[in-house]
Amino acid sequence: MSNIVRGTMLLTGASFLSKFLGMIYVIPFQWLVGETGGTLYAYAYTPYSILISISTIGVPLAVSKFVSKYNSLGDYETGMRMFKAGIALMAVTGFLGFLVLFFGAELMASFIISNENIGVIATADVTMVIRAVSFALLIIPAMSIVRGFFQGYESMAPTAVSQVVEQIARIIFLLSATFIVMTLFESIPIAVGFATFAAVIGALASCVVLFVFWRKRKPAIQKQIQQQRVTHDIPKKELVKELFSYAGPFVLVGIAIPLYQLVDQFTFKRAMIAIGEGNISDIVYSAINLYGHKLVIIPVTIATGLSLAVLPALTKSFTKDNKQLLNQQINQSFQIILVLVVPAVVGLSMLSDVAYGSLYGMKHISMTGSLLGWYAPVALLFALFTVTAAILQGVNQQRFAAVSLSGGLLVKVLFNIQLIHIFGAKGAIFGTALAAGTAVILNIWRIKSSTQFSFKQTFKRFLLICIFSIIMCIIIWILRTLFGTFLAYEESRLSATIMLISGVVAGGGVYLWFAYESTLLERLLGNRVRVLDKIFRR
Repeated sequence: MSNIVRGTMLLTGASFLSKFLGMIYVIPFQWLVGETGGTLYAYAYTPYSILISISTIGVPLAVSKFVSKYNSLGDYETGMRMFKAGIALMAVTGFLGFLVLFFGAELMASFIISNENIGVIATADVTMVIRAVSFALLIIPAMSIVRGFFQGYESMAPTAVSQVVEQIARIIFLLSATFIVMTLFESIPIAVGFATFAAVIGALASCVVLFVFWRKRKPAIQKQIQQQRVTHDIPKKELVKELFSYAGPFVLVGIAIPLYQLVDQFTFKRAMIAIGEGNISDIVYSAINLYGHKLVIIPVTIATGLSLAVLPALTKSFTKDNKQLLNQQINQSFQIILVLVVPAVVGLSMLSDVAYGSLYGMKHISMTGSLLGWYAPVALLFALFTVTAAILQGVNQQRFAAVSLSGGLLVKVLFNIQLIHIFGAKGAIFGTALAAGTAVILNIWRIKSSTQFSFKQTFKRFLLICIFSIIMCIIIWILRTLFGTFLAYEESRLSATIMLISGVVAGGGVYLWFAYESTLLERLLGNRVRVLDKIFRR
């Protein structure tokens, strides 16, 4: 159990830092290119995110599961064979993904921009930025195999460090290039083109870090292979077949959120034009799918870190048929997500206007702030989908992920336009919530039916978490009321920042105190939370 917590904390810390940096850089980026540049940037990254997942075919995480499985059986050579095959496979699929994105960019752009007479973004601009980011597909798939291999050994540091270095290198290049282009040429499309190309720079930096780890760990791995006594002489064809049986569902998990955004990308502008709000479509689209999403996705990093850490442990327990330990691990996985993500999304929803205003400016805050408030709770559904999918994969039910995601995506496709017609821009958020909620419910049903897992303890602790979150909301509401008497936090960016910091410190502190004093944190995270004694028990 300690491996899960330790791995979760390491990967969550790295993912959080990476996402936090991703949120922070958007502030100067938004100042340089505005809402129009943000929308153009999102247009490029949505298809790229899907292609990067498809081009890897879920192999990196599948390699993690594969290596963990055979390592637990004492067969290290089979994992190494699969690692080498995966590298070759990723080089090919990455190249094919690059061809699709580069040469299909113009066609995608023509679907996205329905009418160039409405708005300021042209089809040629979208084509250019999509092609700029496509080159990252030549590097990232093969690189990600190395991360998956290390995770199979329950070694999370290479993934954590490489993620952070990749993000730092990407941001430095992105902001530098954007600033230079906007200063010299004042061209938003060219600036965004360089910004999307920054993914290539980040990938190269990550490759360097992983190479250093590989050279350091390689002798120990080779020693294990030489000393092993168990060998599964599996034909290469069967190895690849088993790998693909794991990999297929993994890709579906990776592209779930980008697929929902892709539905928005092809329907949002048309639906907004149809209800007479085409003039604000670029503003609200970037507020939801780029700037707001940067904030919403931060709580989901907890689920991402947990899913990467828990998968090898679940696989090992399932392979050894240790049902008691398996149920404990599933229980802990759900409860860690709830105790950390629920207060985060509730707090973000309560402070949505000041959070958006302090980070991105007060312009259009009446629209953008409220949209973030509606979008924030969806992060819990994203997190639950990520973790439930990881659990299904750990207990060899990974194929069902295709069913749950298809069900959710169908809901999004069927209802998105109608919801936008009824509720305006909020309709796209409601459509995503319905889609993700459908997928989560299906996954939970499958986990219960395949493992006979009891949700009784999880539900009791969820109620306790809700009570603590309600108390946190009351504290934030009181603060907003008091601060509103002397701070114009709905008009001033500085005042919004003061309100945001005060709300986070007070609300988060109260929740943390209740969770700590009730021993809830210690039960889930172990003795490590005793470090909080220095804060609460002086």
